[in-house]
Amino acid sequence: MNFKDFSISHDIQRTLKQLNYTTATPVQQKVIPLALKKQDMIVKSQTGSGKTASFAIPICDMVDWDNNKPQALILTPTRELAAQVKEDIIAIGRYKRVNAVALFGKQSFEKQKLELKQKTHVVVGTPGRVFDHIKKGTLALGQIEHLIIDEADEMLNMGFIDQVEAIIKELPQSRVTSLFSATVPEEIKVLCRRYMQEPTYIEIESSQVTKNTIDHSVIEVREEKKLSILQDVTIVENPDSCIIFCGTQQQVDQLHQQLKRANYSCRKIHGGLKQEDRFAVMNDFKRGTFRYLIATDVAARGIDIENISLVINYDVPDEKESYVHRIGRTGRAGKSGKAITLVTHYEQKYIKDIEELLGLPIRIQPAPSKEAVTKAKPEFNEKMKAQTTLKKDKSDVLEKDIMKLYFNGGKKKKLRPVDFVGTITSIPTITADDIGIISIQERATYVDILNGKGQTVLEAMKDKTIKGKQLKVHKAR
Repeated sequence: MNFKDFSISHDIQRTLKQLNYTTATPVQQKVIPLALKKQDMIVKSQTGSGKTASFAIPICDMVDWDNNKPQALILTPTRELAAQVKEDIIAIGRYKRVNAVALFGKQSFEKQKLELKQKTHVVVGTPGRVFDHIKKGTLALGQIEHLIIDEADEMLNMGFIDQVEAIIKELPQSRVTSLFSATVPEEIKVLCRRYMQEPTYIEIESSQVTKNTIDHSVIEVREEKKLSILQDVTIVENPDSCIIFCGTQQQVDQLHQQLKRANYSCRKIHGGLKQEDRFAVMNDFKRGTFRYLIATDVAARGIDIENISLVINYDVPDEKESYVHRIGRTGRAGKSGKAITLVTHYEQKYIKDIEELLGLPIRIQPAPSKEAVTKAKPEFNEKMKAQTTLKKDKSDVLEKDIMKLYFNGGKKKKLRPVDFVGTITSIPTITADDIGIISIQERATYVDILNGKGQTVLEAMKDKTIKGKQLKVHKAR
C-alpha cells in the first residue's frame, strides 16, 4: 500500500513524496485509515516499525490550521523522543504549516510558556513537564481532540503511568485516544479500559520487525575478556555506524574512556549528561560525525537514526523489553542489521526470556578468531582514520525549498504574525501559501518561506518596513 492510496490532503502528500515515504509499513497500513476515522486504538508494535509516522501523518492531516490552540497531545517517556517526534510532526506538516512544541524537563519553563502562547497545533512532551504546564495554566487543553500515548510500556517502567492518568483526567472527554507500546502489560490494559472508547486492538507481529531484518547472536564471554572481545567484534564487523549498549552510566563512562584510548571514533550518551549535550551527541551521531555511540537505554527509546548496521549489547539488559528497544535501532524500515550480545555466565538467565519475547532462538556464535581479527585489522584502521561522510537529515530534502528568515524584532516591538504576513505578501509573486511557520519571540522573529521563494523575500525585505519599523533581516543560522 502506497501513501498516495490514503485519503490525506495534497499538502501532506507533497511532503511525504519529498521525504521519500512511498510504501507504508504494516503498522502504517493498519493505523492510518482508522486514525483518519477518529477511532480509539491500542497498537502493539515493536520499535523500528514506523509507528511515529502512523500517528504523525493523520494528526498533521486532521489539525485545523486556523485554530491557534493545541489540538493534539503526544506523551513520550524521554526528552529525546519528545524532540524527535516534534521534528517529525513539523517535517510532515511542513507545507500545511503545522506547528509543534516540545515540553520536557531540564529546559527553561518560561521559554516553553512563550512558545505555547503562539499558534500551536500539536504538543509533544514528557508527562512530568506536561503536567507542570497544566497545573500552572500555561497549556490550554480545551481544544485537544487527539491524545497519543507513545511507548506506554516504558512510561510504566519509568514510573510515569500515574502522571499519564492525571493528565488524561484533565483532557476533554470527547477526544480520540491512541496508545502505542511494544508490550501491553496488565497495568496498561487497565488504563485503556478506563479511558478509551471501544478501542480497536492492532498487533503487528514482532516477526515482521525483528525476525526478518535483524540477525541476532550471542557470544559467551568471561567478564575480564569482555573489552578485548568487544574490540575483536568491532574490528571484524567494521560497521559504518554502531551503538554499544551498557547497563549503567558508570559502565558507559568507563567503556568510552577505554575505546577513546584505543583511537575509536566514539562518543557517549546517558542520563547524567546535560540535556543540550545529549541532544548534541544524538545530532552528531545522526549526521555520522563519529561511528560508535556508547549508550545506556536512554538512547534506545524511539530515536530514529538511519543505517545503523550493528548494535552490540555490552551488558545484557535486565528487562527483556529493553532488548527489543535496543536492537530496534538497527534493521529499521525494512533494512537489514545485526544485534550481537556479549553474555557472561551470570547473564545467561536473561537470554531465555528474550528468546521467548522474540519468538525465536538466538544463535550462539564463537568469538572472532585471531586470524580473522588480524586479517580485518588493516581495513578497520583505515576506516577509523578516514573522514566520515556526513549523512543528510531526512528534513534536509525539504530545506531546499524552505528558507528560515530572522528578523531582529518581536513581542517587545508589539509585532504580530499578521504584520509579517501583510508585508511579505505585498512582495510581487509572494502569496500567503509561500509563508510557513512564524515564530515570534521577545526580541526576534523567525519566518519560514516556502516554495523556493526565500531569496526573493530576503532581498525585498531589506527595503521594507514592518508596522512602520525597519528590521534587520538575514537567513537564520
